[in-house]
Amino acid sequence: MTGIEVDGTGVDVPEGASLLAAVRMAGIELPALCSDDRLSPVGSCRTCLVRADGRIAAACVTPAASGVHVETATEDLRQLRRDAVELIASALPPRALAADSRSELAQACRSLGIRPGAARGTGGRGGDESHPYVHLDRDLCIACGRCVRMCAEVQGTFALTLTGRGSDTVVAPGTGGPWAESDCVACGGCVDTCPTGAITEPGPGQGLTSANRPTAGLTRTTCGYCGVGCSLEVTTRDGEVSAVLPARDGPVNQGHACVKGRFAHGYLASPERLTRPLLRQRDGRLEPVSWDEALGHVARGLREAVDTGGSDAVAAISSARATNEENYLVQKFMRVVIGTNNVDNCSRLCHSPSAAGLTASFGLSGGTDSFDDVERSDCLLVVGANPVEAHPVVGARLLQRVLHGARLVVADPRAVGLALHADVHLRPRPGTNVALFHGLAHVLLAEGLIDEEFLRERATGLPELTELLADYPPQQVADITGVPAADLVAAARLYGRAQRPAIVYGLGVTEHLHGTDGVRALSNLAILRGAVGTNNGYGVNPLRGQNNVQGASDMGALPDLLPGYGKVTDPDPRSRAEAVWGVPVPHRSGLRIPDMFAAARAGDLRALWVIGEDVCATDPDANRVAQALNACPLVVCNELFLSETARHADIVLPVASWLEKDGTFVNFDRRFQRVRPAVPPPGEARTDFDVVRSLAAVMGVDLGCATPADALAECGRVAPVFAGLSHNRLDREGAIPWPCPDLGRPGEATLYADRFATPDGRAHLAAAPYLPPGEQPDDDYPLVLVTGRRWAHYNSGSMTRRGGNLELDPVDFLDIHPDDAIRYDVRDGTQVSVESRHGQARLTARVSEQTASGQVFCSFHFPASGVNSLTSDHADTVTSCPEYKVTAVRVAAG
Repeated sequence: MTGIEVDGTGVDVPEGASLLAAVRMAGIELPALCSDDRLSPVGSCRTCLVRADGRIAAACVTPAASGVHVETATEDLRQLRRDAVELIASALPPRALAADSRSELAQACRSLGIRPGAARGTGGRGGDESHPYVHLDRDLCIACGRCVRMCAEVQGTFALTLTGRGSDTVVAPGTGGPWAESDCVACGGCVDTCPTGAITEPGPGQGLTSANRPTAGLTRTTCGYCGVGCSLEVTTRDGEVSAVLPARDGPVNQGHACVKGRFAHGYLASPERLTRPLLRQRDGRLEPVSWDEALGHVARGLREAVDTGGSDAVAAISSARATNEENYLVQKFMRVVIGTNNVDNCSRLCHSPSAAGLTASFGLSGGTDSFDDVERSDCLLVVGANPVEAHPVVGARLLQRVLHGARLVVADPRAVGLALHADVHLRPRPGTNVALFHGLAHVLLAEGLIDEEFLRERATGLPELTELLADYPPQQVADITGVPAADLVAAARLYGRAQRPAIVYGLGVTEHLHGTDGVRALSNLAILRGAVGTNNGYGVNPLRGQNNVQGASDMGALPDLLPGYGKVTDPDPRSRAEAVWGVPVPHRSGLRIPDMFAAARAGDLRALWVIGEDVCATDPDANRVAQALNACPLVVCNELFLSETARHADIVLPVASWLEKDGTFVNFDRRFQRVRPAVPPPGEARTDFDVVRSLAAVMGVDLGCATPADALAECGRVAPVFAGLSHNRLDREGAIPWPCPDLGRPGEATLYADRFATPDGRAHLAAAPYLPPGEQPDDDYPLVLVTGRRWAHYNSGSMTRRGGNLELDPVDFLDIHPDDAIRYDVRDGTQVSVESRHGQARLTARVSEQTASGQVFCSFHFPASGVNSLTSDHADTVTSCPEYKVTAVRVAAG
């Protein structure tokens, strides 16, 4: 800390802090129109002038040197600041200082006694309202550059620039055209930082910035889109959300957000929201009924299913979009009320291989390190992930790390996102990950880039792995993967020679026939380097796709695991649960999601409760999923909208969204964070928590847990790994990672410092050979389809397609290489038919070199396209996670 004096008061500030930071720590506010503490200082506006040891200086760019004496309150300084602000304001039109203006500039003028008449500009520079979320009024631009620096230094998109000369300098999209056609990804950073209102969000949120947000009507919550866990502050007006702003002190997002968390809340007021329960009538139509009738019908149907087929004739698919407390209650309902372990969640479709692989390698199912640690890495190995689009805030932070000198290796078939900035970009053929990782490990061993002491003291399995890796020299791996041997060696050397390497991976590793093997083979690299549980690196960290996919599994919404990952076959965790719940817990593992559908088609599953998942749109081999729902005598669906799955249901229950409920989420690096309701659910919609408790009551069972806080507390008694967590503690402390077994101690952000959580306390190397994917291209289906996410949408698109995001990304594209476009007579922008061995889809072709020749790519955000009717029922041999990343297809124009 550095000690200085501000207007006679001593202040201690961090090393490297500016005088502006010191002045603010002393409780003194200065105008600083070009400054934002998320950005590098430039000192261009001269509105924050102070006197430091007798010399006048711009506080934002002057370091707070030890012992310096700072003056802020003398009349001459006040006049200098007033003159600087007045000069800036004089060039703007009168509306810049209107009485209702909430901009930083207007507030600075009021504090300095500058009257509205000081704004004497004539305007006439025009604006740009082409974008659904960002409007530009050039007449209010003062060329401070904050928006340009926010786009470059925080978001990393570099979409904005300053154009013109002298007093005509204004901000503009770097492409020169309309804002909506620029590279802007609508993170809202420019809106959040603009000090004058030149860049605003249209609608009721106009004028709100990071420095100007209300103190009343503000709700702190956690984003309900991807698994990054951004902290947001929600403003409301007349019972509706008026704006969503990134929390400046958010532990993960640090004052940043993406287009979904920042702007995609229009679905809340959609006229298509479900507001009353729907019951299928004899004529086949879904008609509104009361909650009493709906819950009574569900209860009767569940009892009949149990009476007909036993407890295992009932199953539930819990939700990665629901809170921890709701997931806890769902699995408790199934085990206590129904008496079955037939409960699963959508991690089955994405990161179940992460849970299995990380547990086998290290002992616990979460990532090994906090993202704060990962961000300090000097070499990032990013595998099978496109965080720039799928996890934009993480993608932006990783990109900034790379721009500041970290080395980057990307392993992904597509040339997108971070791959464009990589030192080495490995582009393996889809389905060849295990061979690629073994090739990297071969080089680490061959060139001595391993931690022999760590391997000797803290790991096991090296002899078996060494024997296996003899079959994976670089050229052999090149033949399997298509990755040039020289690139493989270069990547291994970058990772192997780094002082603090980190691995970040996504669904491109897990969604394969051998996804668990892929996770374990990738983990081998960190173990060989001694980069887990030490100061020599930052481990292996999966990026979770949905907001609470980690938490849904943590809470025990799994067929073989109880809360805290105790096995249902293990007497100890089972007895703990029985002691808390007061009933026996089934000791046989239940059905996984694919098994549920198979059992329904076979007539063995008599009732299925689907909570917050559009399985007809997002699960593989969608036609067979629909057949399963049609075959099941009772299908209950909790939903926001009448999704395709809801259309197949017998009872549809309207439920609350993430902005309408209370509880917690767990993000991708195991942090529990609070979720708070900003607005009430519409009409008669209820939270999933209330629905589960009410249904249990109708069936004559009191689940306890009167509130979400009670549910988390009870979960801590069932699972000691969560015993130190509570709503009150989270309200006080913010984010807390698990394991957290003690209320008096912090959670473990970094795992395995002392020992691994495996039975022998060691990390386990895996010697699993490469095996080919489930499908291969052939003469009939010559292309390989890979599916994934795009930046503007989320999962099945049920929320993001009901708002301005649809203007930003209106159609579902099939990305195809120019060579393949010529080969199959496909033109850019035209409709194409895509056919696999399982189904058919229609998409719009987009010709680019982002995909390699022989591969095509599309998202799954537009269910009407039929993408998931293409995907196969091949699944990871360990966890049943579908092989979304390898489907053989053919493409035809028209």
